[in-house]
Amino acid sequence: MRRREFLKHTAKVTAASVAIPAVIDGYPVKAFANSPLLSALQGAATDNDHVLVMIQLFGGNDGLNMVVPLDVYGKYQAARTNIAIPEGKVLPLQGNIKTGLHPAMKGIQELYDDGKVCIIQSVSYPSPDYSHFRATDIWLTGADSDKVLSTGWGGRYLAEEYPNFPEGFPNTEAPDPLAIQIGSLVSPMFQGPAASMGVAISSATDFYDLIGEAPTNDPPLDKHWGVELKYIRLIAKQCDKYIDSIKLAASKVTRQGAYPDTNLANQLKIVARLVAGGLKTRMYMVSLGNFDSHANQTEAGDTTKGFHADLLDQVSGAIKAFMDDLTQLKASKRVVGMTFSEFGRRIRSNGSMGTDHGAAAPVIVFGDYVLQGVLGNSPTLPDTSTVADNIAMQYDFRSVYASLLEQWFCVKQEELENVLMKDYQRLPIVSGIACGLITAVPDVRDAGINYITNYPNPFVEKTYIKYTTKGGHTMIQIFDTTGRLVTVPVSKVHVAGDYTISFDAEGLPNGIYYARFQNGSISQVRTMMKVR
Repeated sequence: MRRREFLKHTAKVTAASVAIPAVIDGYPVKAFANSPLLSALQGAATDNDHVLVMIQLFGGNDGLNMVVPLDVYGKYQAARTNIAIPEGKVLPLQGNIKTGLHPAMKGIQELYDDGKVCIIQSVSYPSPDYSHFRATDIWLTGADSDKVLSTGWGGRYLAEEYPNFPEGFPNTEAPDPLAIQIGSLVSPMFQGPAASMGVAISSATDFYDLIGEAPTNDPPLDKHWGVELKYIRLIAKQCDKYIDSIKLAASKVTRQGAYPDTNLANQLKIVARLVAGGLKTRMYMVSLGNFDSHANQTEAGDTTKGFHADLLDQVSGAIKAFMDDLTQLKASKRVVGMTFSEFGRRIRSNGSMGTDHGAAAPVIVFGDYVLQGVLGNSPTLPDTSTVADNIAMQYDFRSVYASLLEQWFCVKQEELENVLMKDYQRLPIVSGIACGLITAVPDVRDAGINYITNYPNPFVEKTYIKYTTKGGHTMIQIFDTTGRLVTVPVSKVHVAGDYTISFDAEGLPNGIYYARFQNGSISQVRTMMKVR
């Protein structure tokens, strides 16, 4: 059996079963020798010590109640009469009258007002999948919805950066785990082309017992499976060294700030301790579950309370404590964090005071070098919504990945397409100072500018779409209310100027369609209605 085949059939041993619990503060920690973003990170490791912290919100977070659209509040309230957050209770954001936060998110509000938060509106991908498992897989691998990838977007990058891993690791240039996941299984995001590029560490004793390395029963290497056994022993030695480096980093931090007594806060407290302790790990993954809010999302008598409010309070409080802790530990400038969920929820609430699986949702990015602001417009909401209506996508989630890779990990533009498989638009998320240069990504906060319109609207069979491009690659995508990509009438390089195309909807059902315009870092959505 070749090593590649052996690893493929023994993934549970090398990636999931090898565990060393209670490494720090009695909390199970899993260290990965590589990760998707890590590869990007490692690629720039000689130039900076930047760290990315990914916060995964399992279950499909209701972004419309998390980031409330104040400028279309009437439509929002009409669509969610039984769960809408009262307008007077929405937390305002400094310098932004269109958008507010759920009242449970005071910590994020404070960070935003301090200039350390960027909110990216309506993040999704064309033709989204509403299965928790498949949608999660898409986010972690960076796949299109009609393709299944066997590699994670980070694993692909790491495979390029470390083609000989695990042999020769750890070493003087990479002495620590390249990525660490806390309290969860190995993520598909770390899967490389040949095998999982990550290893979970939980107990040195359990690990060596698992592989049977004790001299009394240590099998010889001259058997037909000797090469594979030698490989497992190599991983075992790496785990031992990585655990030592984790313990060493943790020992350097003896005092931390106050954290809420929640699961997510406990995870982030460990991350802060390791970052401040000097661990050269480039990427961390933490998570929080139970966001699948089909029923009783809020309390009947007070929609600002309920289990969704409790979850948002955990997220907000944990992130605020984490950033405060890093600041007093003088390590905050090393970190950028990001929240994400496998999908959002529907526009209209259901009769059970909940929301069903939906499409786009906001992403929150935070850190000292993050550019403060809200990217994109408030979600486009119909005058009269149905339970089938979804929030239209403004930004592809892979654009967020590409932006962080380029602006935080300083990955060169020509390398991004190898990792993400396409050239996705970049957004102004992180200050150019972070990579010691200006990334040439323009600001996208062009208030009041309509880059795309159509007439007539409503229309019977045909409408004319007018758009204004600043030049360069320009794209128009047409989506239905489920998020399904209907057609792409424009996708080419333009000279700056005004253009008009016709959209023939003959044969399409009557109803609402969304025309999404993209030009450079700019995205905008236009609602079109087909009638009889």
